[in-house]
This record gives sequence, structure tokens and C-alpha cells, in this order.
Amino acid sequence: MKTPDPPRRPGLTRARITETALALADTGGVESLSMRALAGELGVEAMSLYNHIRNKDDLLDAVVDAVVGRIDPPSTGSNWQDEMRRRAHAMRTVFLAHPWAPPLIVGRINVGPNSLALMDATLGCLRAAGFSYVQADHAMNAVDSLIYGFHLLERSMPVQPENYSEAARTYLPSIDPDRYPHFCALGQLVAEGSYDGVNHMAFGLELLLVALDAHRWG
Repeated sequence: MKTPDPPRRPGLTRARITETALALADTGGVESLSMRALAGELGVEAMSLYNHIRNKDDLLDAVVDAVVGRIDPPSTGSNWQDEMRRRAHAMRTVFLAHPWAPPLIVGRINVGPNSLALMDATLGCLRAAGFSYVQADHAMNAVDSLIYGFHLLERSMPVQPENYSEAARTYLPSIDPDRYPHFCALGQLVAEGSYDGVNHMAFGLELLLVALDAHRWG
């Protein structure tokens, strides 16, 4: 009886390399992403990657653009504020799924097709709403700054939201209420559970969208 042929390995393509690199970064962080590790995951020699990827920088550009491609861009067919809300929450969802990606997105010159498409769609949405190109750029940057800042805070907080009340009860006794009366008053609300102390991105986003709505006609 003839021995069946082993299953054929999928052909090596730039898209397959990028998706594998993305999965590696999700598992071990972008620091763990190397051409050697990537080749091992793909079951090929490292040199064969260079037929599709120029170098490590090119790989990072491809991975970043793949992450951005998972953010659903806004359209011009609906209320611009609803579209910017949807875009903001889509970005946060993607950032939570790929928490290593935001520093790379803001730290690199992104001219990949997905990055350009997201920026172009965002500018188009804002232009259709009555913003000038300059105002649209400022508006996009303001919303993005809120999202990136919120993501940084969310990832960096030393205490999880469900433990805020316990942390307040632990640390408040060591803080002088005469010297820091307002901080202690707020902390007491958290300690007793009448305020959760959670920073909600939607609160800041709504304030920003209201302000932008007034500014576009200025």
C-alpha cells in the first residue's frame, strides 16, 4: 500500500508571514518577535522570509498595518458623531486585543494601505460634517489622543477597578485629610462604595464630541 503523502505546507506569502507575526506578538509581546522565531513558527528557514519581507522594520510596518486594518473606519453616510463614537470604541477593542500595538502605531510613519484608509475615511467623515481639512485634522488628533491616553492609563493602573474600594480603604488612613481634604473626600466615596472611581472613556469622548461640534462652525 502506498504511503500517503504528507500534508502540503501552505505557501509562504507576505500575508501569511504578517498574520503569524501578529499572533506571535499577541502571545509574547512585540519584544519576542524576531525573524528567527517567526521562521520557526512558519517551519521555514529564516532567509526564506526575506523573499517577502525586506527586514525587521518592514515586518513591523506590516504587522502595525494589519492591526490598524481591524479598526472599522467611519463612513460619511451617518451622523458624524455616531461614526466617531463607533471608530473610538472600535480602536479601543482592537487595542485591548493587541495591547502591544498602540506604541508602535504612534511611533512609526504609517503609510500602509490600512493606515492610509483609516485616516482618509476619518478625514472624509469630518469633512462631510462641515469641518475644514485643518479642523478635521485637529479633531482626529484630539479624539485619537483621548483613545491612546485612555489605553495607556487603563494598562498602567496598578489596581484593577474591582479592587478600587479595597485599595481606598487600605491607603486612606495614611493620608492626612487636613492637608489633602478634597482627595480624601473623593477617596472616601470610593472606599464606602458609593462611587466606583472608574475612568470611563465614553465620558471624555462625549465632552470632546460636543466641543468639536461647536468648533466646526467657528
